[in-house]
Amino acid sequence: MALESHSQILVEEKPSVRILTLNRPKQLNALSLNMVTRLLQLFLAYEVDPTVKLVILKGQGRAFCAGGDVSAVVRDIGLGKWRRSADFMSLEYTLNYVMATYCKAQISILNGIVMGGGAGVCVHGRFRIATENTVFAMPETALGLFPDVGASYLLSRLSGFFGEYVGLTGARLNGAEMLACGLATHFVPSTRLTALQADLCKVGSSDPVTFASTILDAYTQHPHPERQSAFYRLDVIDKCFSRRTIEEIMSALEREATHKPDDWISATVEALKKASPASLKITLRSIREGRLQGVGQCLIRENRMVSHVMKGEISKDFVEGCRAILIDKDRNPKWEPRRLEDMKDIMVDKYFKRVEEEDGWEDLKLPPRKHLPASAIAKL
Repeated sequence: MALESHSQILVEEKPSVRILTLNRPKQLNALSLNMVTRLLQLFLAYEVDPTVKLVILKGQGRAFCAGGDVSAVVRDIGLGKWRRSADFMSLEYTLNYVMATYCKAQISILNGIVMGGGAGVCVHGRFRIATENTVFAMPETALGLFPDVGASYLLSRLSGFFGEYVGLTGARLNGAEMLACGLATHFVPSTRLTALQADLCKVGSSDPVTFASTILDAYTQHPHPERQSAFYRLDVIDKCFSRRTIEEIMSALEREATHKPDDWISATVEALKKASPASLKITLRSIREGRLQGVGQCLIRENRMVSHVMKGEISKDFVEGCRAILIDKDRNPKWEPRRLEDMKDIMVDKYFKRVEEEDGWEDLKLPPRKHLPASAIAKL
């Protein structure tokens, strides 16, 4: 067994398996440029290495991965280097695309926090293992961003309009809820993870996908979401979050609350009221467009959107949201535009257009992919 350390990504080499550990526990394994670059390099190398059958990805400490390194991105924007931030996002989206179209089985062990960019490096893969410690969220609208890393592809394919609910409100899901809605493929108690990993490393000459499925099925449990779970509100979620605009979604929720007072509905309305109006509007459109697009098209469009967010000409809500939530922590962002009705359709449209006036800016160019399995072809 070889153990290689590039400090932020630990690499353990077993005969037919590579175990990669995200290793920034103090930062909840937030993805740095170094980590994204290294993961992309490793995934591409393992894909053409005939000795590698399975790739296991996990996190050190109490998080799988809490997202991208937002502090570094905001620092670059503050220095007038938004293009550097946009380039980092482009590299991250390229990694997401490689994972989504990977020809080998990726097994992600989500024993802790999975948020934002952390979802992007696991949910596109073949197997996603939740535990009793898993906490999943896409909290971007509270930061003046939008669920990216291919989230418009992933969320739009959840049952009914559950994806709109998760993406717009930043709602937290536990392991049982991830399994119930399909974001996780298996649920394994954390006390069983060491044994599970040891068994997965016995893949040998077996067909790796069949082998991994059989092992995971033997370990998996099927916990029911708790009684207060949003998963049992799918009728209300579909009724309200299927509406055409954010304003109509809010009105529908408020109408539900007057018919039958309900803490969950009140909390949902409150989450929407606290979020950036600009973020809510571009998020809803992004998820709606994602329903009709392949994963590559979604990532190319999200790259346009994030470039506009980083540039900050339409709205500077991302910098303000990060200041209020992550830096000063006063939790009192001053959004601009302040009201939903002030975020006009013409402003929303701009996020979905190329950054034409910017010298040298190009749409995301995704790498060509070969020998794709049927599971990857279905995403294109």
